[in-house]
Amino acid sequence: MTQKNFLLDMDGVLVRGRTPVDGAQAFIDRLNETGRRYLVLTNNPNFTPGDLSHRLAAEGLRVPAERIFTSAMATARFLDVQKPGGKAFVVGGTGLTTALHGVGYVLTDLAPDYVVLGEGGLDFEALTTATRLVDQGSNFIVTNPDAAGPTEQGIVPAAGAFAAMIQTATGVEPYVVGKPNPLMFRTALNFLDVHSEDTVMVGDNLKTDIRGGIESGLETVLVLSGMTAEPDIARSPFRPNHVVRSVAEIDLD
Repeated sequence: MTQKNFLLDMDGVLVRGRTPVDGAQAFIDRLNETGRRYLVLTNNPNFTPGDLSHRLAAEGLRVPAERIFTSAMATARFLDVQKPGGKAFVVGGTGLTTALHGVGYVLTDLAPDYVVLGEGGLDFEALTTATRLVDQGSNFIVTNPDAAGPTEQGIVPAAGAFAAMIQTATGVEPYVVGKPNPLMFRTALNFLDVHSEDTVMVGDNLKTDIRGGIESGLETVLVLSGMTAEPDIARSPFRPNHVVRSVAEIDLD
């Protein structure tokens, strides 16, 4: 993998819950020491890069904010290209609202151009308003397709589940920005200013990280430190270029 750049999923690749994956910091250190460009690429739209950098630091990993790229950031950049200076009704956390404010969007429930659904800060009143606005003609955007997310108490519904509810009520299918959409990968590559043929996607999820990496023309590495077990690979049509137990086994030479 000489001279390759890296896109790294976060949960399951660098951390499991609140515990760093063995060898994760050493791998980040090796990327820094060899001058590799890299981004932590996450479907989590809830938090800003600064928030996530702080969270990782609290868990023992040193990743600066400028090395983190979220589905909220990709969504904001997509909308900025589609309709600069537009209006959006947002259902989601500060990571999403901050990203949209950052591209000059006005956040309002008065005839918005878009309803943008993320995660965090969800309540039935906001979801009801979002449903009515989509039904009235606002375009429907979702930050990421994840139907559920893990917590220490078990799974919780995520953006994909709430999007399905709005879609069922309105009959309107959303445009989903996050992994595995190649848009997410291409936007991250542009942010990093690198090319797909020179970049590796490292992830633990065959359906999002590996599929999206393949469809974006990236070399792919599946790590078995997260949600995918080795027997799952044989049952998947999306086969990674490499399989390793964790990022500690990735050879940069």
